[in-house]
Amino acid sequence: MSPTPRVLPQTWTRDTGLAEKRDVWTAMKRGMLGRCPRCGEGKLFRAFLKVADKCNCCGQDFSGHRADDLPAYLVIVIVGHIIVPLVLSVETNYAPPIALQLAVYLPVTLISSLALIQPVKGAVVGLQWALRMHGFDDTPAEGIPPV
Repeated sequence: MSPTPRVLPQTWTRDTGLAEKRDVWTAMKRGMLGRCPRCGEGKLFRAFLKVADKCNCCGQDFSGHRADDLPAYLVIVIVGHIIVPLVLSVETNYAPPIALQLAVYLPVTLISSLALIQPVKGAVVGLQWALRMHGFDDTPAEGIPPV
């Protein structure tokens, strides 16, 4: 007669309760493309910067996202790191008239900022989903209030 295996009690932790693996880079890439960070098929945005309430393919709820001002700050940093060295280089080497500089740099800054804001916001929502932040946690622990 073989001995019955002894089953040890398992202590529940957040790590043992995780059911779905979430890759940060894949989620951010899908978010940048405006797709659901979970399935990659559904649309993340219902308008230019309005995140959809849920994915129309997999049903993932997006109402808990909290992108707030982070995408705008990131766009300012990215565009600033591109435009400012360009402006300084052109100014020191060529010294064009101020009116010409304003006529070129302002539209370039505006267009590049508008082109980047939606992908950056999608990446931030994808990051929040992958890290289970702000309501994206499927298995919250008992007694721990939501953030």
